[in-house]
Amino acid sequence: MDFDFLSLEYVQFLISTTIIYWLLPNVQARLLVILTASLFFYSFIQKQYIWLLLVMLVVNFWLGGEIRKGNSFLKQWLLFVGIFFDVLLLFGFKYIPFVATAIGNITGLPVGSALAIWAKANIVPPITLSFFVFELIAYLVDIYRGSSPAKDFLNFAAYKLFFAKLLSGPITRYQEFSPQLVTRSRPILSDIVEGVWLFSCGAVKKGLVADNMGRLVDLIFRNADRAGSVDIWIALLAYSIQIYCDFSGYIDMARGSALLFGFRLPQNFDFPYFSASISDFWRRWHMTLGAWMRNYLYIPLGGSRGGLWQTCLNLMIIMLVVGIWHGANWGFIIWGLWHGAALVGHRLWMEVSSAFEGLQKMWKPVPMQILAIALTQLIVILGWIPFRLPNLIDANMVLQRLWGYGSDPQFGVKIYVESFGITTGQIALLMLGLLIMSLIAYRCDRTKWQLNWQVKLFLVPISLFLVSLFSPEKKLPFIYFDF
Repeated sequence: MDFDFLSLEYVQFLISTTIIYWLLPNVQARLLVILTASLFFYSFIQKQYIWLLLVMLVVNFWLGGEIRKGNSFLKQWLLFVGIFFDVLLLFGFKYIPFVATAIGNITGLPVGSALAIWAKANIVPPITLSFFVFELIAYLVDIYRGSSPAKDFLNFAAYKLFFAKLLSGPITRYQEFSPQLVTRSRPILSDIVEGVWLFSCGAVKKGLVADNMGRLVDLIFRNADRAGSVDIWIALLAYSIQIYCDFSGYIDMARGSALLFGFRLPQNFDFPYFSASISDFWRRWHMTLGAWMRNYLYIPLGGSRGGLWQTCLNLMIIMLVVGIWHGANWGFIIWGLWHGAALVGHRLWMEVSSAFEGLQKMWKPVPMQILAIALTQLIVILGWIPFRLPNLIDANMVLQRLWGYGSDPQFGVKIYVESFGITTGQIALLMLGLLIMSLIAYRCDRTKWQLNWQVKLFLVPISLFLVSLFSPEKKLPFIYFDF
């Protein structure tokens, strides 16, 4: 059975669970429905790891209660034990092959390579583990800082395993979600309409845009040795669109699913490709991860309180952790360091600009703001190279082909015409159309203009029909299921 968010099976599961949930008058019974449905949902994805999720839940629930009751020393000790336990599991399932390989390469000891080979063959990382661990760490730290722990295990398990956010977030703090667990007596029509609308918007982003862009990206990068510089830039632009529409599409469907039950999940994207600086980009891209890094790592490290150079060091550490969090590969580490260096560069520029009034005014005219957006997105797009191609040999080849290379004479025919039935010019027009649509959506969002619920309901079946008609026959997995 296919339980992908875009599958008919998931839609049937979502509708039936929603109906059962609202038919039950008792809050505890409803939470039991959420928990049962979530375990059922995950059993069709990786049933072999249900035990692991439950063990982590029990341990962290118990630790949260004990941290609340303990004295200062005991609180610190239990917090350390909890974080160590969660991080150890994350490391064991996700990073052993990478670390063992690195140790083997550095020391020359065969035991490192042997361990790496064994781990790659025998350890399959659980989907959701990275998001799961970050939420658990946030839960323990918040209790240590004075927040109240979950009142009972069912309450905590329903929050933590809620299927809408289970696989890839958004990262949601218990203190933000728990008040919603005391649910209303009946559904609100506006929430139902908005939930269905968000779900259909996410389906369009994922099925119509991201998956088709993903086909183009895969074809070009698989044949990068025959591609020209124009083709490489097309692939990079297409991947920028793909990863945004893939992940934000998932988040829209997750938030839409949650709204059907009366739960509001945090927003995760705020038009990041219209950011005029790299720091602004990270305030608007994967916002819940950014908030987690700020609250539970950047501020404990000292934030910006320790002077300029300490701030720069903290920014590099944060982005290194972000890179490692995305995957056990040098490509992700380089991507994190690239963004860390960009954030440090922006921080230094702001420091210099604060001393010269002319530099502060320089970026205020509209043409300069457009230039700032373009430069910011150039940094982001170049950073996607090691992210998309974590094999450094492939990434290096693409970097070398960014300028001055012509494509193989048959490349355009095979990739564009035969595979997609379009030319490079038509692809450029398509991307321009997506940019214009994004600008319209951005202006509507900033002016707080919204479609009324009748129009949204009218557009939902049209959107879903277009997805079923034009999405690729072979669906691509959600990109962030790998992280």
